[in-house]
Amino acid sequence: MSIIASLVDSLEYKEDKPTIKLLLDTEFTKEIRIAFKKDHIMKEHTAPLPIVVEIFEGSIDFGVEGEVLKLKKGDLITLGAKVPHDLKATEDSIVRLTLCKNDQLTRVEKVTED
Repeated sequence: MSIIASLVDSLEYKEDKPTIKLLLDTEFTKEIRIAFKKDHIMKEHTAPLPIVVEIFEGSIDFGVEGEVLKLKKGDLITLGAKVPHDLKATEDSIVRLTLCKNDQLTRVEKVTED
């Protein structure tokens, strides 16, 4: 069975924090879109399992264990389990996050809460 999702359809930006939307929940991964307005942040956090982050649009200052990587449209980064990281949008941005199937969307949503 094939499922189609779009990183740009029904795109919404919140004024106060990143907008998180589950796009696909497959047999092996969860594909999530995170829409950032410029200066939105995701505070330092870890994932219990490996992740892949793609910058689909815009640019992100991606902090990894104290180092800031300047990621731009088209860049991908993978992190192992429990690696501390944070994100700050330096312009309006769309990020695709790939989680392992056993990871939870609610965990990602909690990172954006104050």
